[in-house]
Amino acid sequence: MNSYDIAIVGGGPAGLSAAYSASRNGLKVVLFEKDKSIAHNIRTSGVSWIDAMKKLGIPAKLYNPIKNYRFVSPNNDIRINGAEAKSCVLDVRGLYQYLAAIAASKGADIFINATVRDVIFSKDNKKITSLIVSNQGRKNEFQCKLVIDASGFNSIIGRKLGYYSKWTRYGVGAEYECYCETLDLDTWTLMVGSQYSPAGYSWIFPISANRARIGVGIGKPESSEDPLELLNQLVGKKLKPIQELGSIQPIEYHSGFIPNQGTRISTVFDGLIVVGDAAGQSNPLVLEGIRHAIEFGRLAGKIGSESLISEDLNLIREYESEWKKIIGNKIQAALKVQTRWMNLSDDEWDKELEILKEMSIDEFLDFITAEFNAKKMMRLAINHPKLIVRQLFSLIVKK
Repeated sequence: MNSYDIAIVGGGPAGLSAAYSASRNGLKVVLFEKDKSIAHNIRTSGVSWIDAMKKLGIPAKLYNPIKNYRFVSPNNDIRINGAEAKSCVLDVRGLYQYLAAIAASKGADIFINATVRDVIFSKDNKKITSLIVSNQGRKNEFQCKLVIDASGFNSIIGRKLGYYSKWTRYGVGAEYECYCETLDLDTWTLMVGSQYSPAGYSWIFPISANRARIGVGIGKPESSEDPLELLNQLVGKKLKPIQELGSIQPIEYHSGFIPNQGTRISTVFDGLIVVGDAAGQSNPLVLEGIRHAIEFGRLAGKIGSESLISEDLNLIREYESEWKKIIGNKIQAALKVQTRWMNLSDDEWDKELEILKEMSIDEFLDFITAEFNAKKMMRLAINHPKLIVRQLFSLIVKK
């Protein structure tokens, strides 16, 4: 039987980051990834923010910097230009494999093509003692003192134990990574309105010279549309602004799900910590969560390992209070705005873009990254006294 201090389920950014920080604290850590390789399947468009990447120590070679933001609706087309790059589009495969490498460098054991089949409890049925894992056609038991569920949208361990049910509101996306004949590397583009995506949006995210991710996201259950069908229509008909890209050739296909109903009420249980998409730690406005997954994965690994070192498992509750203090209210406020966006008509989207156009670059970035607080929103409402901004202010600050 294999014996470890911490077992981590999921080889995405949350799990790999938890493995890194726990191993760095000197604990024996094992991570299980069900796919055949780290980042074998790309399930995210990779939008993030440069300040966050720098803070997390992510090498600049792993992202394309973005300084301009374009929004296209049925009858409107606006740009918000910045003097310097603040956003970025990540090399997702490169980033995940970088996170795996630094976790391995600290001593973490990583098993690929490894699926958790069962969870074993102590005789009193109060504590997780081991995981049963299928790997290379064989089942093995791995003893552990603490489990970190970083299994993403499916929340595998949380659901196996009956702590969670399926997400009822979520985003589902379909995306091509494409060769593009003509591409503005400094600008990402979002397209909104019924011709692009009912209850969602479409995007063009440049990642390198002549290479971009073109995708469609749909909100469920608000829409029953198939995002892949909409993506094929978008690319095939070359709707504005796709035609500006010239010749397009898909190179990869990506798809994925992301929770879109706020955070889990509880993310800490006896012998279990939940992190990343499994915990609902994503920004509902642009459905991006990689920065939060890395930050809170590291936090989960740090606090989890410290609780084992001190032999005080109650310390793991500090993980939940800390991450919720950082982003809990922001996600709830962003969810209110996102829910409102889901119900906009094409005419309302045309008007909404006029509001965005009037924002300064800093106001826009605060808004789109869900950096909401009463002071910032009050300033936004004063600077832009149109009714719709006052409505947003009321949505966000209302308890």
